[in-house]
Amino acid sequence: MISPSVTAAGDHVRLPVRDDLLAPLLDALAIAYANDPYMAGRLLTGHAARVLALDYAECSLDMPEYEREIRAAEADGSREALLAGLPDDVQRDPLLTPDDAISFAGRLTRAAGFIRRTTNRTHRI
Repeated sequence: MISPSVTAAGDHVRLPVRDDLLAPLLDALAIAYANDPYMAGRLLTGHAARVLALDYAECSLDMPEYEREIRAAEADGSREALLAGLPDDVQRDPLLTPDDAISFAGRLTRAAGFIRRTTNRTHRI
C-alpha cells in the first residue's frame, strides 16, 4: 500500500515509491538485458539520449519553450514505450480495491490538510 507522508520541511506530501514496485521493474530490465543485451542496450541508450537532451533544454537559458516541450514529449514517449514492453505483472500503475482507494484518499487528504493548517495561518492583530 502507498503510504503518504508529509516531508520534513512540512510543505509537500510525499508518495514514496515502494520497494515491492521497484524490484520487479529492475528484475524485468535485467531479464530483458540478459535475453537480448544488444536490443535492450539500444533501447535504453535511445531513452538516455532523450532524457539528456531534455535535461540540457531545461538548464539552457536560451532554449525556446517549444524546444523544451518537444524534448519532454520525446523523453516521455520513449519512457512510455519502454514501460509498455514490460510484463503485465510489473506495470507501474498499482491497482487498488475500492476499500484501499478510499483508505488511501483519506490518508492523502489528512496529510495535505495538515500542511494547509500549518502553512496557511494568518496572523490577526
